[in-house]
Amino acid sequence: MRHFRLSFIVTVILMALAGWWGYEHRGVAGMLQALWITAILGVLEVSLSFDNAVVNASVLRGWNEFWRKLFLTVGILVAVFGMRLLFPLVIVSAATGLGLVEVWHMAIDNPREYSRHLTEKHAEVAAFGGAFLMLVFLNFLFDEEKELHWLGWIEEKVGQYGTEGLAVLITLSAVFGAMYLIEPARKLPVLIAGVTGVLVYIGVQWISGLLEKEEHDPTLGRMISQGSIGGFLYLEVLDASFSFDGVIGAFAITNDVVIIMLGLAIGAMFVRSMTVFLVYKGTLEQFVYLEHGAHYAIGILALIMFASVHYHIPEWFTGLSGLAFILVSLWSSVRYRRRVGAEAAG
Repeated sequence: MRHFRLSFIVTVILMALAGWWGYEHRGVAGMLQALWITAILGVLEVSLSFDNAVVNASVLRGWNEFWRKLFLTVGILVAVFGMRLLFPLVIVSAATGLGLVEVWHMAIDNPREYSRHLTEKHAEVAAFGGAFLMLVFLNFLFDEEKELHWLGWIEEKVGQYGTEGLAVLITLSAVFGAMYLIEPARKLPVLIAGVTGVLVYIGVQWISGLLEKEEHDPTLGRMISQGSIGGFLYLEVLDASFSFDGVIGAFAITNDVVIIMLGLAIGAMFVRSMTVFLVYKGTLEQFVYLEHGAHYAIGILALIMFASVHYHIPEWFTGLSGLAFILVSLWSSVRYRRRVGAEAAG
């Protein structure tokens, strides 16, 4: 439980702030409603981002302690205040031409208008996030160095013949598919957003690869392979792709931007705690297919985000689809451990 201690402390503080905010606006009834909605948003964020925690842990387990702590401290500030508060404000600011302070006043004084401007940009954000997450999934699927294959020979063959170029081709095809789902006036912005998602992924991977070249400086290479600015940027963009989907979904529950930030911040803290737990408890080594399940959940989320540029996908479906892959991968991992144990005993 020590890995979750800080999350519980932050939860108490943020719930108290939510209760105070609701009481200041609508008395006791407002306080109770604010507490209830904040709790729901926290659960929503955790359900949508559990696979994010697994993927984060799969990357962090190879990092040294300095980079782990940097991601789990600075990273949480970026996740909570940057992605859950500042980034939506920036989007609305770009859409309306208003300054950030004016947009903040709009969010507080006219939350319906703020919500409308934010959701109007959902297609572009979904195209960006969908493209980035699709590449995360495909490059995991096409990794021929994987020793374990959840789907057996099918996944093994896909890993042999798949390449990074094919992953980019498939992702760009998905971006074009999403572009044709929407009205003509918005096709170009969605295309640009999707291509930007591809470019950001390639750029971050390039930075990581550049820093990890050991032939130029073996000592530096070993240091970077255990954590790097490239890896840090990769996880931050990955978290951004997950988190904004939760921000959009939160507006289906409430228009109060303060309650949304508090609720999603609680969820983000627990996601970070789950990441720490998975890293230090060696959970990924015990449940060998958990990482596979998380990446397949990311693949489904990417498809959902592409489809959501035109179709409304309920948040409960998004959360349950990812959870289903996680649970099945856990079940497969338990079966694998039993089989290996039986073979070793025999």
